[in-house]
Amino acid sequence: MTDLKRLNKFISDTGFCSRREADKYIEDGRVTVNGKRPEMGVKVAASDVVLVDGKPLKQVPKRVYIAYNKPVGITCTTERKIQSNIVKAVNYPDRIFPIGRLDRPSEGLIFLTNEGDIVNKILRAGNNHEKEYVVTVDKPLNRQFVNKMAGGIPILDTVTKKCKVTQTGAKEFTIILTQGLNRQIRRMCEYLGYEVVTLKRTRIMNVTLKGLKVGQWRHLTEQEMAQINDSIADSGKTEERSIDENKQATADVKKRDFQKYVEKAQSQQPSKANKSFNKPRATAKRRTGTLSLKK
Repeated sequence: MTDLKRLNKFISDTGFCSRREADKYIEDGRVTVNGKRPEMGVKVAASDVVLVDGKPLKQVPKRVYIAYNKPVGITCTTERKIQSNIVKAVNYPDRIFPIGRLDRPSEGLIFLTNEGDIVNKILRAGNNHEKEYVVTVDKPLNRQFVNKMAGGIPILDTVTKKCKVTQTGAKEFTIILTQGLNRQIRRMCEYLGYEVVTLKRTRIMNVTLKGLKVGQWRHLTEQEMAQINDSIADSGKTEERSIDENKQATADVKKRDFQKYVEKAQSQQPSKANKSFNKPRATAKRRTGTLSLKK
């Protein structure tokens, strides 16, 4: 059976442009498939002749997987208008893009690739792919901080998944996450009244920063990729479970917040006895139909 791909992905896989940009080319009528202008969403095979502006696309390039030790100040985006973008910093000859992101003020390990299919499989939280960080904060840590960070923190309308946290210094700790919420570690620390001073990712799954100086990159080895591919082989099977877990966590947070709201409201509400004390109330005399005020 012939493998079919959506046209925008077919174009993107050659390294010509992103899928979004490919959609624009198709919409503008600049793409032909076998001499005809295609509709949006059409699927094509490797045997089809796809031209952009009347020119054939390059052959699909060799898959590229890069480990990069991102310095502070580099932005994890492919937007060319942003001078500090990660693609410009790596300066790889072919089109690549980051897998996930690290905040601009953060540093450490990040993957880049030209293969779109692998991105979601690695990032999908339901697969429990570990990412390890070394973090320093603005004031001394205590056991309560470590326990709460490890047990889950309510941020972004959900509760973070349980994780491993180890204090390694007066103001330093390591944390191993299996999810990647926006600015997750910083938000978790802020919730507990701490501010992150430095944040460095030292490991993603089976790959570490060993041998990589800040600003350097290298290709992942065949052995590293074999382990990664083995760990994401069943990725699709865990997607639904991950979504269900996130929905349940969100529901639990909302339920807990609502209970706190009710308890707070009840604690602030005057008792019935206090409400009625020295307060006039109207009572009706059935026989006369008149009203009288009782104190």
